[in-house]
Amino acid sequence: MSGISVFFYMLLLPAALSGATYAAENYPQRPVRMIVAYPPGGGTDIVGRMIAQKLGENVGQNIVVDNRGGATGNIGTEIAARATPDGYTLLMGNVAPNAINVSLFRKLPFDPVRDFAPVSLVAVTPNILVVHPSLPVKTVRDLIALAKAGPGQLNFPSAGIGSSSHLAGEMLKTMAAIDMVHIPYKGGGPALIALLSGQVQLMFATMPAAMPHVKSGKVRPVAVTTSRRSQALPELPTIAESGIPGYEAATWYGLLAPAGTPKAIVGSLHGQVVTILASDTRRQLLAQGFEPVGSSPSEFAAYIKAEIVKWGKVIRDAAVRAE
Repeated sequence: MSGISVFFYMLLLPAALSGATYAAENYPQRPVRMIVAYPPGGGTDIVGRMIAQKLGENVGQNIVVDNRGGATGNIGTEIAARATPDGYTLLMGNVAPNAINVSLFRKLPFDPVRDFAPVSLVAVTPNILVVHPSLPVKTVRDLIALAKAGPGQLNFPSAGIGSSSHLAGEMLKTMAAIDMVHIPYKGGGPALIALLSGQVQLMFATMPAAMPHVKSGKVRPVAVTTSRRSQALPELPTIAESGIPGYEAATWYGLLAPAGTPKAIVGSLHGQVVTILASDTRRQLLAQGFEPVGSSPSEFAAYIKAEIVKWGKVIRDAAVRAE
């Protein structure tokens, strides 16, 4: 670079930085799209809409939820990854496309680490190990003993191959050295119906879906899959404290932006998430079985990488592949 070029570069640099700072400080100046890579009504959609509504109120702009379901979350996640990194397209991410699918599918159209700028882990929800009332099981130890007495005789359904309800079961099979038969269904609803009807004996159901049936006594809760007890069912032990130390499986939801989104905008969004999770939204999430988090961007980035490693091992050990 010539001396003249350097001179003009130094003149223009403050103006460029000033423009970037102004854009970040005045963000957002128009409606923001929040992609949810699943159909309406599911956990990701519920969390996404809660955050979008409150975020819109706080910043004075519409946060438009755009449901782009399909391919286990891959379609909507790819759209978010390819969007312009200006803060006007966000993704309410989920454990499947942002941590599991990279090991489940032979090829993904996006990289869950390279293509995103994590903003914050918003919430996690445990799966609940529940059993049909006819099964003589009240604890994890009871279940392990029963499974070892009759290898391959216990069936557990899931929302589909590679879903959290599937992999939570595969993790228990591996860590407890037991043999249970996995039966995939086309969604968590049909899988739960199979349990309620007695077609299968146990399930690693999501907290929001299972809670009504736990309260009615139609299923018996045994343990939660997270490392800590759930605030929704504090009397219920974790699988880890029930004889399987180190066991942890959670469905999580986090806000991400396309890679290259200005750090100042990412920081602003993180601050908004923390504020929202300290508001009445926290109570609303807890009431539905979600555990609010609000981690920093760097903490969320590290969490995603750790989740990719963890679920990759489970998938390899169980030889799971997407259909």
